[in-house]
Amino acid sequence: MTDNIVPLVKTPLAGAESDVTSTVLTVVPDAPPAPLVPLWVRSGRAVKTVVTHENTRTAARAVARHSLYTFNGGRIVARRTWDGKTGARYERMIRTAEAAGNLEAAEEWEERLQRFRQARHHRRMDLLHSPVEAAKGLAVGTGVGIGVLVALGVVMAINNHDVTDVITPLKATIEFIALLIRIVQVTWGTALIVGPLLALFALWAVGSKQQAAPQWALPANVRSGEGEPVTPSIVVKALRDLGVPALRNAIKDMGDAGASMLGPIRIAGCGVEVDVTLPSGVSTIEVQNRRRKLAENLTRHEHEVFITIPQAARTVRLWVADSGALDEPIGPSPLVTDETMTADYTKGKAPWGQDLRGDMAALSVYQRHLLITGLSNQGKTVALRSLALWLALDKSVQFWIGDLKGIGDWKMFYGLADVLIQGPTDDHVIQVTEMVENAVEEMNRRIQAPPGTVFPALIVIVDEAQMAFMCPVLDDERRPYGGSKATSRYFMAVRKIHNQGRAVNVLMWQGTQDPTDQNLPKLVREGAHTRASLALGTESQARMALGDKAVDGGAAPNLLRPGLDQGTLVLASSGIAIPAGQASITVRTHYIDDDAAEAITDRAKAMRSGITTLTVIERGEERDPLADILGAMGDAPRLLTLDILKRLAVLDETAYDGWTFGDLKRVLEAEGEEPKKSNGRMVVHRDHVLRALANRDGDGSASVSG
Repeated sequence: MTDNIVPLVKTPLAGAESDVTSTVLTVVPDAPPAPLVPLWVRSGRAVKTVVTHENTRTAARAVARHSLYTFNGGRIVARRTWDGKTGARYERMIRTAEAAGNLEAAEEWEERLQRFRQARHHRRMDLLHSPVEAAKGLAVGTGVGIGVLVALGVVMAINNHDVTDVITPLKATIEFIALLIRIVQVTWGTALIVGPLLALFALWAVGSKQQAAPQWALPANVRSGEGEPVTPSIVVKALRDLGVPALRNAIKDMGDAGASMLGPIRIAGCGVEVDVTLPSGVSTIEVQNRRRKLAENLTRHEHEVFITIPQAARTVRLWVADSGALDEPIGPSPLVTDETMTADYTKGKAPWGQDLRGDMAALSVYQRHLLITGLSNQGKTVALRSLALWLALDKSVQFWIGDLKGIGDWKMFYGLADVLIQGPTDDHVIQVTEMVENAVEEMNRRIQAPPGTVFPALIVIVDEAQMAFMCPVLDDERRPYGGSKATSRYFMAVRKIHNQGRAVNVLMWQGTQDPTDQNLPKLVREGAHTRASLALGTESQARMALGDKAVDGGAAPNLLRPGLDQGTLVLASSGIAIPAGQASITVRTHYIDDDAAEAITDRAKAMRSGITTLTVIERGEERDPLADILGAMGDAPRLLTLDILKRLAVLDETAYDGWTFGDLKRVLEAEGEEPKKSNGRMVVHRDHVLRALANRDGDGSASVSG
């Protein structure tokens, strides 16, 4: 019990002046003994720790890797030897050509196989006669050699006057041969040990060079490095392991192990392209929906494999990029490198970027409305601006630009565009809306021109157009600037340009973020002839941006990587060369920074006479319709509505041209008055107008003298 007495605290003795202290003791109960762990359990834990340790795994992978290098290196050497001694290589090429339907290549390889067999037959026949010929050659050679040595000995004997020198050369030769035999006898044991080791090392070197080991056994830097080359066997294996039972079973039942499904593998830019004809019972959508798994089976990332639907039935077209190739820049735009470049709105094409094949992607903008959409900070403004920069080099083209981001992305067009509005506020939205409405008036003026009149292109650009569609502000007539209803001013102005603008070269270009039905109405989306999309979040947004046909045909901007695939867009347009059978094309656009854009616009300005850029839309004088009605009546106690309309048109043609009886009635009813009938004709009483003005003045409005 005393073993459990524990001192808790030491305190001084009461009343004591010395440093003597007393110890307060306490007794604690016996603590339960620690549980005993069996030795075999502790040993098992230790073994598990050793087995699962990363160093152990690394060592195990290294042993497996180098063992398999040697084993598979032997297989590779054996196969190469077999291919060199037999016609196996030629037979494989014949089967591949037949599976691909290339009969000419199959016949050529068959001819090569026949020539190989004939040459092999001649070699074998020569081997039958070689022992006899070798024996004859050895006998003749031995005799000649001995004769030469004896003749040399005779010469030495005559020279030295010693007859024994006749056999001296022959004796020296025999002693040399005996020395060689002794050397072989001494080194033979070492050679028996070193020889196989050198052979194993040679096999290991072959396997190491070919990386002939499973992916799990390879070093981390190799496993995460470049993907394997795309070969027919790899493509078929990737399709077989895709998880489609009908496809897997069909490949197993094929006599050629699925090779007949594949077309030729063609080099296409920074990757390869192959058409796959799917067996009966397998739909193209089943392959499209497994894009990520297919990419991983091909040792690629998801963004490095594109699946499109060509014109041929039950066929998918696979484009597989070289590993890491899509993360490399594509180089500067020709607009930057070629200072002599000009543009032609009617016949030219803008050098926008490169397609996945590495070919130049050039877009025609002639009489085509444009829509570019995508998530924020993906390069939408730069892509839209690149087209405008090219078109600016055609001095006949006019620009009206509304930048609702307002951070200076379009500032280089000052002095080049006729209108340039920059800012994110509701007032800027109002200004942009009025700019688009003025474009509608210009369009109507052109339509009413004599037939055959040719008009220069007027490009109306609205960047961040979603802000215009979502603007909640109402005008004086309670009409919203934003929205997607028939009363929306911006929406209706865009729709009118979409309907008739292209016929007179008035075009609408819009850039917008994150498309939804609220910020990009359906009628506006479908009114664009060229629709392009950068990275998006969902497939439904991709359908809004590009349309159902493009998405069903393989377009997938929602699979682009936000932040990594900046400037890469999926495009559906008749203005660009799209491979036959496809509904869209993927383009990696050139990046033109602000400084380069300034240099291009400087060249464009030098081609034109001075342009005064409007930064606000000029509005007409604000009119008071009720006061103007009173002024039009003069001193008449009452006046016919038809006469009032005529006098209003004379007063201000811009404000009142086109006014009808309904407009006049609306203004009066809003003030609590309305036209009355007199002798069967509609008239307006002057005292009624005065009363309406007096009532309005009583509410605090400005007074108008009658």
